[in-house]
Amino acid sequence: MANGLASTRPGNRPTIRELLASGGRSFSFEFFPPKTPEAEEVLWRSIREIEQLRPTFVSITYGAGGTTRDGTIRVTERVAQDTSLTPLGHLTCVAHSRDELRSVIGAYAGSGVRNMLALRGDPPGGPNQPWVAHPEGLNHAIELVELIRSLGDFCVGVAAFPDKHPEATSLEADAQVLAAKAQAGADYAITQMFFGADDYFRLVDRAAALGCDIPVLPGIMPVTNIKQIQRMAELTGMALPTAVTDRLLAVEDDPAAVRQVGVEIATELCEQLLTGGAPGIHFITLNRSTATRQVFLNLRSSVVS
Repeated sequence: MANGLASTRPGNRPTIRELLASGGRSFSFEFFPPKTPEAEEVLWRSIREIEQLRPTFVSITYGAGGTTRDGTIRVTERVAQDTSLTPLGHLTCVAHSRDELRSVIGAYAGSGVRNMLALRGDPPGGPNQPWVAHPEGLNHAIELVELIRSLGDFCVGVAAFPDKHPEATSLEADAQVLAAKAQAGADYAITQMFFGADDYFRLVDRAAALGCDIPVLPGIMPVTNIKQIQRMAELTGMALPTAVTDRLLAVEDDPAAVRQVGVEIATELCEQLLTGGAPGIHFITLNRSTATRQVFLNLRSSVVS
């Protein structure tokens, strides 16, 4: 192996590549590192609740500008060491030199984490600002995929965008980037959250036309807060169909009803995706598992069974 970082396969659990190849549907859950002791309690309660569902894997996000690097590594290591779950560690190019990225990869490897999600990340100044690379760092997720691959037998995931990456010139150009990441060694992709099943299937078809056949897991988040989802759409360029917003706004004065409608919308979308051939669902939890667990249970009683 290059640089000798991982001369043997780190960890003993199957990789996400192997789990996806097993033929069953993948169900995974995404968390982020907590910032307070109270948030830490909420996170680990949610993780233990999710553990009972026996998901394919769980992922821990990496904050903008590398701001949660230590927390991400710490939580990912604890998942690897103290739970039965398969962890996926996120990694971005933002504000990191090549040497710092090698250090993070080494920390993951040292704790037995073999699965990483290689992301360029948002521009250091925010989602709507120009991208500025670290002077000794990387410019693109493709380069990060190549770096991880050069350091050992790791399983590498990448991002995909049903609604198009904000900086992409076209949907076709965006699909070409996904195909290039697969060519560089990516094993699978996880999409940014979205609300249109057709948008997901068109992305998969565009990629397939370019010879990219890696599994693409849809990223889904049940809406429990209307203002929050509107803000996320504004920052990421995610489309919010009126069929979704009309149903939510009709009950916006009743938080419990918003939550119920959000779960219904997410369940319907997941059913469409799974029926149409999606290899699974990646749930974005915001560290609270109640809504995503409900969607999962709804699916288990319908299309999953």
